[in-house]
Amino acid sequence: MKTAVISGGNGGLGSAMAKQLEGQGWHCVLMDVNIMGLKASDSRTPIAVDLTDRMALDRAASHIITTRPSIDMVIYNAGVSQIAPFGETDADSHRRVFDINYFAAVEMARMFLHPIRKSGGTHLAISSVAGFAPLHGRTAYAASKHAMQGFFSSLRSEEEAFGVRCLIAAPSFVATNIGNAERSDDGIMRPGAATDGIDHMTPEAAAKAILRGAFKGKEFIPVGRVALLASLLMRVSPGFYQQSMRRSLRAENSDK
Repeated sequence: MKTAVISGGNGGLGSAMAKQLEGQGWHCVLMDVNIMGLKASDSRTPIAVDLTDRMALDRAASHIITTRPSIDMVIYNAGVSQIAPFGETDADSHRRVFDINYFAAVEMARMFLHPIRKSGGTHLAISSVAGFAPLHGRTAYAASKHAMQGFFSSLRSEEEAFGVRCLIAAPSFVATNIGNAERSDDGIMRPGAATDGIDHMTPEAAAKAILRGAFKGKEFIPVGRVALLASLLMRVSPGFYQQSMRRSLRAENSDK
């Protein structure tokens, strides 16, 4: 039985990916700071861990590596969003977004590097449209996702010699927490809770698209019509993308 390790495994998208993998005979290890509601079974192992606590993450990773016969896929799904203009946030909040979205993924990749090499497995990073395109009001979030994509794109060339794949999925707006938009004073909030998204996808639909692309070995997987269009525009005309975003903002502001 193959094993997938999923960070943010108790969130909407993480849970949806786990269910689909389990349906295909995988065992899923679900890592999350809160595993309330998750039950262990023959196909599932929940592990409570704060991914930003390096020592706790190291203990959790060591336990997984010693108790599973192989680690065949690591899905870097944990993350937070932040909706706030740069001028209204401070350095601490910017660093916290990076700690969760970027550095936690990097440390996970470091800890599972050799097990994935041993299995000839897959690193699957869950990025965002904000990982390859600018996004108004989300400077820290976009920067953290750009960094994530830069890391895994570069790691891909290093790990190719070991038969390892490094794939990046970039969903647009996945409605995982709509209606639960609690945020801290600095604008940090759970992913999928924003109400200003366009063409929302369900977690199940997003998970299906991500895993379909992953099993086909696609190095970059835009997920959803918005992500596909944004990816095309950023390749063909980044300037036009910026203009389109500004027009949308002006239209939104004129309606208020």
